[in-house]
Formats: sequence, structure tokens, C-alpha cells
Amino acid sequence: MSALLTSDPGPLTALAALLAAYLIGSFPNAYIIVKKVAGEDITSHGSGNVGAMNVRRTTGSWGWFVVAMAADFLKGFIPVVAAKGLVVKTLAALVEPWGEALGRADVAWLTSPGLLIPMAAVTGAVLGHNYSLWLGIAKRRFVRTGKGLATGAGALLAYDWRYFAAVLVVGLVVIATTRYMMAGQVAASLTLPMAALVLRSPDWPFALAMGLVVYAAHHKRFMGLLAGREPKFYIHDRQGPRG
Repeated sequence: MSALLTSDPGPLTALAALLAAYLIGSFPNAYIIVKKVAGEDITSHGSGNVGAMNVRRTTGSWGWFVVAMAADFLKGFIPVVAAKGLVVKTLAALVEPWGEALGRADVAWLTSPGLLIPMAAVTGAVLGHNYSLWLGIAKRRFVRTGKGLATGAGALLAYDWRYFAAVLVVGLVVIATTRYMMAGQVAASLTLPMAALVLRSPDWPFALAMGLVVYAAHHKRFMGLLAGREPKFYIHDRQGPRG
């Protein structure tokens, strides 16, 4: 057992963390907000995504955008904090960057289910937002529902604040420079594995996998951006492409 951990949980605990985070991440905050506020189906507006920016496009309100953003952020942050709290020994270990903690671990993280539990929570939360089970049941079809940015950001802050800071700074700088939100979103997803490599964190394969998951959700419209079909500062309903 690693000295980082309070116990030596088995693979089923990591699987349970993945599933619990997925169910939390699946909760369609933006869909419910738009239904209550505007009586509309968010998936029929703007980009079609169940996310904060599409709340802005559908309701025209920056206030509801902030509410949706915060709610999506928390459904990534809370499961990962809970997952770390389940396995670490001290409060200091709870807030320590997980990539840094893994570098001090006395066992390989790939062979320790306990060390995998925070990663499982990050993965579950992001996949839940991107492919919502609850929305799939409600609409009787299972499709991609989000892009994982706000939920992924919340999960990253809880998992390793250094990754969160790198992704946030690069994403905002690219948006400010190019004036294309899509460019900043893609840059943020690609920054994650690069940050892990620069920091020499042993969990860089996990960071690469999560970066690719988020990029995959943006790929279609990113190709549209390269082809000149993406509008700058796409914030209004019907202004830009679906996807």
C-alpha cells in the first residue's frame, strides 16, 4: 500500500468512484435551467450543447450563464474532492496536486487502485457531462450532450491545481488573442498533457487521455474554424454552427 493512502481499496472502489462521478457529471444543469427560465429545449438552440454558453445563447442572460457555469464546475469539483478525501491521510494531501503526490508515491500508480481513484472521478465527471445518462433517459436517445470544459475545469482544480491554472491561462490568452472561443477551448485541451509533461508528472498518460477526450468533443467545430466557418465570439443563438 502507498504511504499516501489511508487504506488499500480494491479495483471495485475505483470503479464505484468512476460510476458515482459519472452520475453526478450527468446531471443536466443547463438543460433544467433553460427549461425553467425560458421553457425551451437547450439542445435545439445555438450549438446544441448542454452547457453554460448555450444557456447564454438560449436565454440571452449572462446571469444564468454564470449560474450554469458554477453548477457545471461544481459537478466536476465535488466528486474529485470526495474521491481524494476517500483515500488520502491528511488535509494537506487532499489539496496537494495529485500529479505531484504520485511522484512521491512508493508504488506505481498504474498498479494501485487507490491512486487511480481521483483519476476515475475526473474521468467519470467529464464523461457524464459529455454523455448525460439522465438526459439520454429523458429524451430517449443517448448522444453527446456537452464538451466537458466547465466540469473538466472543476475536476482539474480538485485534482491538480497546477493543471487547472495552465489550462485556464492558455485558454484565456488564446481567446483574447484570436477572438475565437473555439480556438481557446482547443488550446486549453491540448495544454493539459503538455503541462503534465513540463511538470514531469507521472500521470501524463492520464492527462493526455483527458485532453483528447475534451478535444474530441470540439473536433468537428475546430475543423470548421480552420475552414473559416466559425464566428468570432460565438455567443448569440443561431449565430454559429451546431456541434
